[in-house]
Amino acid sequence: MNYILFDGPFRMQLLPFTFTRPVADIRIGISTIRQKWEGYLKFTTSTYTEEYLSQRFPTVVEDDNIFINASYIPVPELVEAVRNLQSGQGIFDDNVVVAYRAHRNEDIDFHKLNTIPISGKLFSIKNTWDIFLHNAWAIAQDFELLTHGLQSQTLSATNTLIGDRSQVFVEEGAIVEGATLNTTDGPIYIGKFAQVMEGSLVRGPFALCDHGVLKMGAKIYGGTTIGPYSKVGGEVSNSVIFGYSNKGHDGFLGNSVLGEWCNLGADTNTSNLKNNYAPVRLWNYKTERFEPTGQQFCGLMMGDHSKCGINTMFNTGTVVGVSANIFGSGFPRNFIPSYSWGGSSGMTTFRTNKAFEVAQAMMGRRNIDFTTEDEQILTEVFEQTQLFRNYDK
Repeated sequence: MNYILFDGPFRMQLLPFTFTRPVADIRIGISTIRQKWEGYLKFTTSTYTEEYLSQRFPTVVEDDNIFINASYIPVPELVEAVRNLQSGQGIFDDNVVVAYRAHRNEDIDFHKLNTIPISGKLFSIKNTWDIFLHNAWAIAQDFELLTHGLQSQTLSATNTLIGDRSQVFVEEGAIVEGATLNTTDGPIYIGKFAQVMEGSLVRGPFALCDHGVLKMGAKIYGGTTIGPYSKVGGEVSNSVIFGYSNKGHDGFLGNSVLGEWCNLGADTNTSNLKNNYAPVRLWNYKTERFEPTGQQFCGLMMGDHSKCGINTMFNTGTVVGVSANIFGSGFPRNFIPSYSWGGSSGMTTFRTNKAFEVAQAMMGRRNIDFTTEDEQILTEVFEQTQLFRNYDK
């Protein structure tokens, strides 16, 4: 059987993160949604996504295929139902297609598919805030899946452990010294060749992915994921960093999501709670206005390749697009379009040639090439987001 992950109807609600990746490659818990499905299915999936992303993420269609809505996180009951799909059958979540089986070039009338009932709750990522909202649960699920039957490295005696030792898993090559680890509320996963420096205080559920670094004296609260090759210091609570991003210094990041290749300057702080304790409204790319989240806690949503200078302050419920560069005193606006340059005192357009120079320099520090493919994707994002930038008129 050939499995294809498709973006589904929630892609626009997951911008700015899906400007530069399919829904399947959003990280939640320890791994991406794609990696979770592939772990269960024991199969390398392909993707049906936006045309401008399809060169990097091509679709592989065979004679017989099962299409899976990538917004849905696999759990055993759902995986079993997907595997057992027959031709003409589909799985639905109310009126949303979760999965269906189709032959090559077959026209599917979703209203005529035979609905397969499924036991248990379905978990999905339909909005950006769902990423941090469900992250603690997702870490616990991934921890069981990734560590089952495996042996953790011995935890050094220099560390202080509070809770169950079996809920700490340290992969090969990882270094954890002089830290306090608390598993009372959930597991702690330390990826391959990651490092937790001395003085770090960590409460689970927590995931530090491969080659990630937790800097000295970091204070990490539960529900937090630090993606691969990311460096983090200061105070972080219930946040997800996809990978290759840095928050290397003091400052608070809470109930937030950062994409890849982001950098927060020293003493950057995010507000995750309004002064009047009211529910947070967040910019919605689909409706092109601020919409209620229903959440009292919601911080910063920052797309790939965006940066901010030292002492930057982000107000509650701020959305930053792709390749923005923010600096200066005061609070910048709550929606900062992609390719913006400036801060509270004013913005101008961050030209693509300059933005690409920054991306190339940052990626080069990790020995990763900035490719023509990267340039094409980011150019398309620049063009798609022009309507939000009125700086040069």
